[in-house]
Amino acid sequence: MRKWFAIGPVATALAGALALGPAPGPAAAAPSGATAGATTHTKAGTTYFVDCASGDDNANGTTESTPWRSLARADKVTFAPGDSLRLRAGTTCQGTLAPKGSGTAQAPVSVEPYGRGVAPVVDGGGASAAVLLENVEYYQVRKITVTNTGASPAQRAGIRVLLRDYGIGHHYVIDNVTVRDVNGADHRYPHPSGGILFEAAGSSVPTGFSGIAVTDTTVDHVDRTGIGITSDWQKRPENPKGPGTEFVPNEGIVISRNTVKDVGGDGILLFNGNRARVTENTVDGFNIRSTDYNIGAYAWNSNRTVIEHNTVRHGKGPGMAFAVEGGNIGTTYQYNYSQDNGGGFLYFCQDDGEIAKDGVVRYNISQNDAAGAQGLGLLNSFCTGVSNLQIYQNTFYAPNAGSLVEVARPNDFTLQNNVFVGAKDSSTVNDRYGTYRYNLFDRVTALPPNGEHNLAGDPLLTAPGTATSVSDANGYRLRTGSPALKAGNRVTGDGGKDFYGNPVPAVPHIGAYQKAPQ
Repeated sequence: MRKWFAIGPVATALAGALALGPAPGPAAAAPSGATAGATTHTKAGTTYFVDCASGDDNANGTTESTPWRSLARADKVTFAPGDSLRLRAGTTCQGTLAPKGSGTAQAPVSVEPYGRGVAPVVDGGGASAAVLLENVEYYQVRKITVTNTGASPAQRAGIRVLLRDYGIGHHYVIDNVTVRDVNGADHRYPHPSGGILFEAAGSSVPTGFSGIAVTDTTVDHVDRTGIGITSDWQKRPENPKGPGTEFVPNEGIVISRNTVKDVGGDGILLFNGNRARVTENTVDGFNIRSTDYNIGAYAWNSNRTVIEHNTVRHGKGPGMAFAVEGGNIGTTYQYNYSQDNGGGFLYFCQDDGEIAKDGVVRYNISQNDAAGAQGLGLLNSFCTGVSNLQIYQNTFYAPNAGSLVEVARPNDFTLQNNVFVGAKDSSTVNDRYGTYRYNLFDRVTALPPNGEHNLAGDPLLTAPGTATSVSDANGYRLRTGSPALKAGNRVTGDGGKDFYGNPVPAVPHIGAYQKAPQ
């Protein structure tokens, strides 16, 4: 997949994400994995209770006073539409929760707590997954804690949603859940490990997801991926060497308001998305333990992904906050805040016959990325051929970066109306291929030669270096007298609002701020 350096080149959105398609076809009609002696029934809407501290597996499990004791007993049930599994608050259940049976659009199956106290814990104890939803659909998992630590790293997940030769699986909600301490192997794909993973697998029945929402969830200290969606069905003209015999898009994806921290590899990744939204998340610490190259939040082989209003910080070098690569069409990064990422703010690349085109990177703020990086800048590309990448109206503050731009091979990209602030002893711009227009550079060795209307000077930012997240970046507004004021040239289809929500005037300022000076 990725090749770097010398190696080679809420409510409305959530409802939209869970818009459900037609009923599953024959490949998805029957639940898989039923065991001998499993409980089956046709009555919908039954609630089952599990108390792993004081329950009894010989009880009927259908009232709070007669709960089962183990996940193994609950796993014998084939759940029907509208059923609910409740885990007692304040308890810890050992093993894997692997429910069978599916819900419907009108009556999903739910997993939630009951009683008072802290969230119940599902402890996988080193299993391949602590919670495994395999070839089932219409599930909602809420307000539980999941952990899964083994004796040594292995292919391992906290929550794994696995569809194998299933067809299209519908409606998966992971909400207000905590996943922590998963010592998975350093594998992104095809045998992924991490906190919350969705996998469209197999080779005989084209398989994918319709309706994924991961919201208000915390993923902490996991390896290697925080929240990830992967697919064995990637092959298309934009990704001709991808696996599978065809391309199956994953529809209706919302990953929103989550906190992902201390992640071995990638923070948030999604394969094969179609108009996915990754919004209002915090990724704090990624690429911490991986030997691969990793990104804070990005899409792969996806169409029209919007990644916005996120905070991505403290990625260990050479990890970068964001990326445009891997057969992506129309990826948009906007209104994000990036801080202290050792590998820089952005990586872009088209390689191995892939087509990456029409990307947009706008109204973002980068603070102290690429600090002390060797051979890297804020913006980086070491392979060829992205098409029509537009990078505009961003503010890049890099007081400890030796380089602002590192582009080694031909690419089709334009940088317009951006503020670049380099190191006190001046930073370099090493790029002969990009087109630069109406940018303001401060503390650089020289302006880029390939462009027009670029300026040199102090942008007079109000308090640069003081931000900590997307919600407190007021230090990147412009002061009276800034040479950036009304010095830009408006970009067609620019979205109309700046980083702070202000309307963009007909003659814009340079940078992410567009209101009156402070």
